[in-house]
Amino acid sequence: MIAVETASAAKGVREAFKETAGTVAGGLLIALVLRVLVFQPYTIPSSSMEPGLRTGDYVIVSKSSYGWSRASLPFDPPLPGGRLLGRSPQRGDVIVFRLPRDPQQVYVKRLIGLPGDRVQVRSGQVYVNGAAIPQQPAGFTEDPEAPGRRVLQVLEPRADGKRYVTYDGGPGAGDDTDVYVVPQDRYFFMGDNRDNSLDSRWPPAAGGVGFVPAENLIGKAQLVMLSWSPGAAALKPWTWLKLRPSRFFRPVR
Repeated sequence: MIAVETASAAKGVREAFKETAGTVAGGLLIALVLRVLVFQPYTIPSSSMEPGLRTGDYVIVSKSSYGWSRASLPFDPPLPGGRLLGRSPQRGDVIVFRLPRDPQQVYVKRLIGLPGDRVQVRSGQVYVNGAAIPQQPAGFTEDPEAPGRRVLQVLEPRADGKRYVTYDGGPGAGDDTDVYVVPQDRYFFMGDNRDNSLDSRWPPAAGGVGFVPAENLIGKAQLVMLSWSPGAAALKPWTWLKLRPSRFFRPVR
C-alpha cells in the first residue's frame, strides 16, 4: 500500500513538474516572439540625443512601426534584403537602426531627410528642400551630462505638429554643411544634441553615420520605460538611489 502511495505521489510530482515546465516554456516563447517581432528594449549609451533621451534611458522600441527586415532580428542574420509589410517613417521620428558600416552597432537618431530630399545645415539651422525647419529658442540651460556646458534649448516641429527640443552649444563643425541629396531607399539622421552627435552629416570614413538604408531600420523609439545614472542597474538594489524616477514612462518625442 505504501509503495502504491509513493508511486502515486511521484507521478503527481512529475505531472506537476511537466505542467510547470510547459507553462514556463510557453511564457518564454511568447516573450521571445514579442521581443523579436513587436517590442524590444534598448539602453541609450550616449548623450547625442539629449535632452529627449539621456545616457542610461531604457527605451522601448516598436518593431512593427515600419515593418520588418533582417535588422529587426537579433545579430542581423544574413537574410535577403528588403522589408516585410514595410511602411515609410515620418520626418521627425526617433528611430533605432543598425549602423551601415557595422551592423552589429545599434544607433538612435532623429530622422531628418527622406529619400530624394536635399538636406543642408546653415548657421546651425536645418534646411530640407530649401525650406528651413522652424526653430523657436526656449532659453538657456546646463547640459545635465556635461556640468558647466551652457546650451540653448531650441524647439523644432515634427511632421505631426508636436515639437521636440534640441541643444545648440554654439558654433560647431556641423553647423554649416554641403547639400546632401538623400538617395532612394536611404535616410538622413541627426542627433538632437546637435554639437555632440556623429550622425549623417559625417561620412562613415570619418566615423559618422552617412546615409542609412531602409532595411537597416529596427523600429521607432516609443517610450522611456526606466532611466538610471551611470553605475545603476535594475537588478542591483544597492544602486537604486541612482535611478531617475522622473524619467520613467516618458513618451519619446
